[in-house]
Amino acid sequence: MCGRFVIKSSPEEIRRLFGYGEQPNFPPRYNIAPTQPVPIVHQEHGLRHFLLVRWGLIPSWVKDPKQFSLLINARLEGITAKPSFRAAMRRRRCLIPADGFYEWKREVGGKRPYFIRARDGRPFAFAGLWETWTDRDGGEIDTAAIVTCNANTTLAPIHGRMPVIVPPEHFEAWLDCDHVKAEEAAALVGPAPNDLLEAYEISTRVNAVKNDTPENIEPEVRSLL
Repeated sequence: MCGRFVIKSSPEEIRRLFGYGEQPNFPPRYNIAPTQPVPIVHQEHGLRHFLLVRWGLIPSWVKDPKQFSLLINARLEGITAKPSFRAAMRRRRCLIPADGFYEWKREVGGKRPYFIRARDGRPFAFAGLWETWTDRDGGEIDTAAIVTCNANTTLAPIHGRMPVIVPPEHFEAWLDCDHVKAEEAAALVGPAPNDLLEAYEISTRVNAVKNDTPENIEPEVRSLL
């Protein structure tokens, strides 16, 4: 799964990678958590756009979000048929910028957090789905979920799942909901190549959402005493 992630690249670098027209200015984030605002990139009439949404997808058919489970992740397996995701998979695929994400490894005595990033240090794109939920009064909430898949060999020792990372050469096909069918888009993505990512242990300070600083991604040094 993916329950926390990081965006630390500059707005200019993110904009160059994703090619949207807007020029948003946003601060680095080192502990993005569910229900918080997250940036997405979607496509409309052939043009890419930047949009801030709430992390935690609400399907359009939900009557009361308070009675509906928070959908922060969408499993790639069977995604085109699942009621919560099939409409978004057909019409509202998006990319979610990231510089890395956190995962927790189960060990004797508890869980240890790890930071996972690209080996070249560059930002990348999670596969995402987004929806606009409308309440009875016409108020709208834009929401999104991160698509996940089975972990690759690099991450499997830490956790069995990982976010789907869309390579730049597939950005256009993933975003083009008008011409690329959901089944075709799903077939383009899966576990990241084993040499794309690296993972290292970090401090448990990341467990607290209030800790949102660069110290979160510093390698943990355990005492030998």
